[in-house]
Amino acid sequence: MRLFVIVAALLLIPVTAASAHMALASASPFEAGIAHPLSGLDHVAAMVAVGILAGVKGGRALWLWPLTFVGLAVLGGMLGFAHVWLPFVELGILVSAVMLSLMVTLAIAPKLWTGAALVGGFALLHGHAHGNEVAHSVYGLEFAVGFSVATLALHVVGIGLALAWKRVVSTRVRRQGIPLGRRRQWPLDCVAINLRTP
Repeated sequence: MRLFVIVAALLLIPVTAASAHMALASASPFEAGIAHPLSGLDHVAAMVAVGILAGVKGGRALWLWPLTFVGLAVLGGMLGFAHVWLPFVELGILVSAVMLSLMVTLAIAPKLWTGAALVGGFALLHGHAHGNEVAHSVYGLEFAVGFSVATLALHVVGIGLALAWKRVVSTRVRRQGIPLGRRRQWPLDCVAINLRTP
């Protein structure tokens, strides 16, 4: 349970500045693309949370949700770079970080396509913020590739955390004879396990 609490606490750190930040001017387009998803806690929290949710959901969500996020984020980046206006971008980024983190904490796993639509909508806003802030001299194919690689890496971190925690819970469940819930409510299962632990 301690690991889950630590992860949840990290994801729920208050987001005080929901905005994309400029990469270093001296960076190459690829390096700038790598740096952008890591430039704000709001973005990092959302991307890791998507990975955790995909890992908890399992099945096709393992690849569909992360790839949907990356694809829509790149599209949003193109729109932002072209200065195509989208409403409530910064507010949407803040809401996405908080909402996705709460979904992780409460073990809310939406249906496959509902989750994909939700993830895609949030990704569009995150990508738009990055594309709108980046310098015209850096945006291009190399930037998009770097951005996609970093985003996928954050998703993989989230998936790894979820799968590792499910393995820990599964092992403890087998040892203590506590059945796992059918709906993958792993935080609740962890609470049950710890209540039984001397």
